[in-house]
Amino acid sequence: MSTYLLEIVTPERLVYTEQVNSISVRGSEGDLGILPGHLPLVTPLKIAPVRIKIGGQTEVIAVNGGFIEVRNDKVVILAESAERSEDIDVERARAARERAELRLQSKQDQIDHHRAEVALQRALNRLNATSIRTNKN
Repeated sequence: MSTYLLEIVTPERLVYTEQVNSISVRGSEGDLGILPGHLPLVTPLKIAPVRIKIGGQTEVIAVNGGFIEVRNDKVVILAESAERSEDIDVERARAARERAELRLQSKQDQIDHHRAEVALQRALNRLNATSIRTNKN
């Protein structure tokens, strides 16, 4: 089965580098499936889990925005932040979700409201990534 190199990079570190069969990401225009030989592409990513297929296994990484660049034999995801599903502290993610929901319910200025919305999206993304991992095993 054909593969390509996938790298997921944040400003702090290289999160992931492996030969993979395919990935699924959520771009600004919708969901994308990237197989070997995909046409070159650069597009922004939304806050969503990245599903990685290697053989019969699926890995999940919570990616919080950024860009994807697809080249001939390599795909690079430049993410604001990214976390492997097995490294996610579920209780911490639930607490972050609850804090963000409380901030959204309170009366506050637009900047704080926007920050709370993004914090909620990130917390839900982390929880979704752990849920996907749990359901795949």
